Parts: sequence; structure tokens; C-alpha cells
Amino acid sequence: MSEVKKQILIVEDDTDLVDMLSAYFRVQGYEVRTASWGEDAVRSAVDKPPDLALLDIRLPDIDGFEVCRRLRQVRRTQNLPVIFLTEKRERHDRLSGLELGAVDYITKPFDVQELRLRVRNVLRRASFQTMVNPITGLPEGPLVMEKLETMLHQPNWGVVLAGVRNLSPFRDKYGFVASDDVARAVSLMLVKTLQEQQNGEPDSDFIGHVDSADFVIITTADKASRLARKCEMRLEPSLPYFYPAVDREGVTQKPSSERLAVNVTSLSADSGPVRSLDELRRALATATAMV
Repeated sequence: MSEVKKQILIVEDDTDLVDMLSAYFRVQGYEVRTASWGEDAVRSAVDKPPDLALLDIRLPDIDGFEVCRRLRQVRRTQNLPVIFLTEKRERHDRLSGLELGAVDYITKPFDVQELRLRVRNVLRRASFQTMVNPITGLPEGPLVMEKLETMLHQPNWGVVLAGVRNLSPFRDKYGFVASDDVARAVSLMLVKTLQEQQNGEPDSDFIGHVDSADFVIITTADKASRLARKCEMRLEPSLPYFYPAVDREGVTQKPSSERLAVNVTSLSADSGPVRSLDELRRALATATAMV
């Protein structure tokens, strides 16, 4: 759980420009994905939403405006920051991009240093605006990282990591709406389990996302392992009900790598010294692998 690199999706059919921008932004510390076709860009963005898209208007199939329009129609990408890169300078083209919710519009040729600063500023604004997951309503991003870092300075900390495995093959077969429903249902069950443990009393426990399919609960050392068991007991029996009724009987016949599974683990100050988020990430990864 070290600081996650921001992801940029570059949608451009000029291979020389793609290579230059990819190399440049990777050196700047970003994770870069690319697409040369509009249809590929839509699939890539919806499957794994980036933090920002650099989107050319002129593409070999559908144009950048249509790409942006489709992204705005999908809940997962409706708020994705888009910067248009284009040779078009006409006022109506700029207005078309802004009407679709583009955050910036840069004409070619451009100064790559200026582009870097615009990308940085857009991502900074976005990080302040997106502190909750749009699907579950739970905190995510910098707020969760800040909570975890604060937790490590407490003498009696405990943490539970609860994740849904194999959500990608499930999404491929049943669609994004169904996979979003899984994430939402899991979040509600985890919140309910946490509330039951609190027994109606005020508590400082915290729950949020570390990524779209993994949830983290910050609690105390004396409660962590017990809470993890309760979460697992609540989640495990629910898995078949995430599938359509006609498919439920055959779920157990699927290879383990293709069916939904729950992975819950806990860690606490009693497990040994953990001094940083990097050490916490490694310790949780080790504990998860042993589950």
C-alpha cells in the first residue's frame, strides 16, 4: 500500500508521439497505458479506469468526441478527467470538447513541459474531489492512505483486509453493472459486520477502499482477528447469490480461478513492528498469501 502511481491513458494513433509521451510521463512517475483506436480506448478505460485520459480527436475509427461521449455514459468513467490533444483549432471544436466535460484542450504542436504541468494540476484537483468511491460511497485514495499512516503511530492498531477475487472474469461474463453490484453488496455487508461489533456504541473503527475490489478496516489489535473471521463468515455464503439464478448451481463446477472468492486477513501491532505503509503492504501481502 505504498503510494499508488497515477495512471494516464494516452489515446493517439501517431506512434512516434505515443512513444515520446509514454517515455516522458513514465520518467515523471506515472503509469502509462496507450490505445491507438477509439473503441480500444473505451474498453480499456471502462475495464480499468485511469486517473486521466489524454485523448486525440482524430482517430482511425470513432473520433475522440465519441470516445469521451461513451465514457460519460458509463458510471465507472463518467467523471474521468479528459484532456483533448488535437490539431483542430476551430472554436466549435473546442466548445464541443468542453460540452462533453473535458477539463482541458491542447492544440498540437504543444510544449511537453506545459502539458506535464496541466496534467499535474488536473490530477491534483481530481484527488481533492474524489475522496469516496462512486460505487460504494466508502472513502478511498489519499484519505485511506492518511488513515493507515496515522494508524501505524498508534500502539494498539489492528487492520483487516477483505477482498473479492476473480472479479474480472465475473465482469467479463456478466457485465460492469453486475460487478458493481458485487462491490456494493460486499461493502454493505462489511459495514453491517462492523456496526454489529460496535454494538451500537460510538467507535473509532474506519472502513474504506484500498482499490476497487479490496476493502480495509482499521480497528484495534484485540478486535482485528475476530472481526476478520466475522467478515469472512458473512461474505463467504453470499457468493453464489451474486450469480444469476440459472447459473448458481454450476458455480462450484467452475475452475477456482474463474469463480468469485473472498480473501480476508488481519494484522495487528502484536504481529511485529511495522513502521511504514510499504512495510504494512508487504506484511499484508504475506498474510494474504497464507490464507
